[in-house]
Amino acid sequence: MEFKYQQRLDLAIAAAQAAGQELLHRRESALVSEKSPRDLVTDADLAAQEMIQRMLENAFTSDAFMGEEAGATIPPQSVVAGLPDAPPCWIVDPLDGTVNYVHRLQSFAVSIGLYAAGELQVGVVYDPVCNEMFHAFRGGGAFVNGQRLRSSQCSQLDQALVACSFAPRVAANSLEIERFLRMLPRCRAIRRLGSCALNLCYVAAGRLDAYWAASVKTWDAAAGALIAEEAGATVSSIDGSEIDLWQPRFIASANRTLNDQIVACLNA
Repeated sequence: MEFKYQQRLDLAIAAAQAAGQELLHRRESALVSEKSPRDLVTDADLAAQEMIQRMLENAFTSDAFMGEEAGATIPPQSVVAGLPDAPPCWIVDPLDGTVNYVHRLQSFAVSIGLYAAGELQVGVVYDPVCNEMFHAFRGGGAFVNGQRLRSSQCSQLDQALVACSFAPRVAANSLEIERFLRMLPRCRAIRRLGSCALNLCYVAAGRLDAYWAASVKTWDAAAGALIAEEAGATVSSIDGSEIDLWQPRFIASANRTLNDQIVACLNA
């Protein structure tokens, strides 16, 4: 199915794959530092973002770029405001799951989203270890390695496998921990897998029934949120209202029925 942003989708897939191979190449020798306590960055993050940015900007010179690293973290105000003359804006996390990557665990990914005309239009998430390429475009469905994705049919919280994310320095008395303790006896099980982008893709694929996060950034969630939605999942803010992409505090659930139960549990 061709659509307005097809060329950008094709390029995002190519860029994600190239960056993923760069991450694998550097995996055993990456240089690690801290952006802040417990918030790691490696030279692999920086190299992957530079590669992605170069590929995107060379092809689409007028597009804006927002990425996690190297001072590219603030999108143009016209994009956030949804102004008619705002350029398409790439939203990139070159390495989502840096702690896993540093510890040589599997769950990390490259995430590339495209925000244009006031909405997410393209989402690409690539897991280089499993060689899984997730992608979606608005109105066109979600796929992994060319196979269509559908979220699970789970509609009861006590049967749901749920994932969550915490801030790097979560406090013992924080709301995040309170929510975790509320959810723990209500669902079948909780997982912390370490990659927001992949968690959202796993909701899309029916591997997880739900996922919530209150401490991630736009670049963590943008591409995966579109993939989950296009697979039939419900994505809302934690209070059940519409998600704010620029301050993503959200729940992604297999369907609206399950999402309503999780909203009620987290906000009890």
